[in-house]
Amino acid sequence: MIDRREFIAALGALGLLATAPNARTQPNPKFSAYPFSLGVASGYPSSDGFVLWTRLAPAPDEPRGGLAPEAIPVRWEVAGDESMRDIVASGEELAQPDWAHSVHIEVRGLQPARQYWYRFTSGDAASPTGRTRTAPAAGAAVARLRCILASCQHYEQGYFGAYRHALRDDPDLVIFVGDYIYEQSFNPGVRSHGMPKSITLDDFRRRYALYKRDPDLMALHAAVPWLLTWDDHEFENDYANDHSLIRSEAPERFLARRAGAYKAYYEHQPLRRSMRPEGPDALIYTEVPWGQLAQINMLDGRQYRTPQPCQRADRGGGNYLVNCAERLEPAATMLGFTQEAWLDRSLAASRSRWNLIAQETLFSQLDLSMGETQTFWTDAWDGYPAARKRLLASLQKNSISNPVIMGGDSHMFWVSEIPLDADNPNSPIVATDLAVTSITSRTLVPSWALGALLNENPHIKYANTQYRGYMRITVTPEKLLADLRGMESVESRDARCETIASFAVEDGRPGLKKL
Repeated sequence: MIDRREFIAALGALGLLATAPNARTQPNPKFSAYPFSLGVASGYPSSDGFVLWTRLAPAPDEPRGGLAPEAIPVRWEVAGDESMRDIVASGEELAQPDWAHSVHIEVRGLQPARQYWYRFTSGDAASPTGRTRTAPAAGAAVARLRCILASCQHYEQGYFGAYRHALRDDPDLVIFVGDYIYEQSFNPGVRSHGMPKSITLDDFRRRYALYKRDPDLMALHAAVPWLLTWDDHEFENDYANDHSLIRSEAPERFLARRAGAYKAYYEHQPLRRSMRPEGPDALIYTEVPWGQLAQINMLDGRQYRTPQPCQRADRGGGNYLVNCAERLEPAATMLGFTQEAWLDRSLAASRSRWNLIAQETLFSQLDLSMGETQTFWTDAWDGYPAARKRLLASLQKNSISNPVIMGGDSHMFWVSEIPLDADNPNSPIVATDLAVTSITSRTLVPSWALGALLNENPHIKYANTQYRGYMRITVTPEKLLADLRGMESVESRDARCETIASFAVEDGRPGLKKL
């Protein structure tokens, strides 16, 4: 239990108490500079619509984006053609100052499985024209779904040029699995945050505004709908539920900081209104169907997890450890029992040929020691083996069709088969695990260590620590193809990108085939 008075005091100190709950409306806004400086975005397509997003910010590095605490009308239009002549939906929304003048439009009533274009206007300013699409109708036959899987984009450690190449792949969706921003500096490189660690709401708003202005990230947001989940760096490294990395921090202040981080996340992403946070809580896990072909379940592995087991005395968070009894605790959970039950129901009800489960980390067991001793990193699923067993048991019990689990976090590529029991070489394979490298964030795993790791973990079929990049995933009724796309460098905006390896999963045959 937290002290309510202390919590409210912490909210006030961090700039989180509503400043303009009944803001006056400015009907004819005049802007000091171009207000659509952070671009436009779309997300969460359904068979008859999608979410549209923008934020008014003529001075994005200033408090409130350089705007007065007034509500500002924003008009939106959706068209069936790029020239925006065939307007099929339109309306007006008030951009409220208490939500950083962001708008989230949930468009409905459109045709399934087709492209649309959209734009915003406010005052005499017009946004760039964005492109998006609706999902296929429920039960519709679908020939192909192409996704971009991405994770971990540290602004200071490189340019987001991978997104320029991803856009050329003409994807239907981007699936982002965490660390959209970094709350602090970790080994700065080619560019700078220009500010210290994000603590307050204004800090997080400035951090998102900085990342959003990367031209390659902005272009991919404007052209393709996104699905997103968060990991830790959208708030704080290695946090777990309501447990801080800093043991001495009062829980009231920790949750007040989390409220600011979650609020800024919502303000800067094309999320459904149902995902808008209430204080330090936000419901972001969901399912997105894609006709008969696929169902995508987006999970939240941060907000509800039990603390990482066997923590060090001087800090919270993850740890490298030889097995301990606490790691094997049956009640430990990565997703929280409510989300676990929802996922079980969602997968059991799925009639899709492919079931894609997107979460933040490497799902497969990764034993880091050679020989009889086992060592694990506890901030990933290896810290929660009972929870992993429950998920695998759910897949097996419900005879889930073609489950593929996707993640990121470790800043390197991993491609694995998932056995029911990773310690039993005769255990049946029940799913595939695809973990993507980072967009820019550096890895700590040396290439020379991979051979021994793969020998120790035979269910892991491929690992590569050399490249930053993304994964291009193409799903058809017959197979899933995963192309691992590696950047030549992230220290240049114009670096080349190449496919370093490709793997296929055939319909009805769990396991991997290297191409």
